[in-house]
Formats: sequence, structure tokens, C-alpha cells
Amino acid sequence: MLYFLIVIAVLLLAYAAVLVSFVRRGRKIPPQAYLVLALLNGLILAAVLAWAVAR
Repeated sequence: MLYFLIVIAVLLLAYAAVLVSFVRRGRKIPPQAYLVLALLNGLILAAVLAWAVAR
């Protein structure tokens, strides 16, 4: 479970870096990007809660 959390956290950081690069180039962030960001955050939250309950 810990490896799963690490993988999701790395994906979230990489996705955030892509969004930051969009903003730095002066491009607008697509609306779908917020949905993906929320999905990754929700996945991390659910995994952390499941891991805490399992301990």
C-alpha cells in the first residue's frame, strides 16, 4: 500500500509540474485538468484513509 501511495504522489507531482509549465508559457489550463487533479487528490485521500484504517 505504501508503494501505491508513493506512485500516486509522484504522478500528482508530475501532473502539477505539467500544469505549472502551461501557466509559465502563458497558456490557459484546460478545464479537464482540474477534474484530473481532483481525481488524483481524491485517490490519495482514499488510499491514506484505507491505509490508516487497515493499521
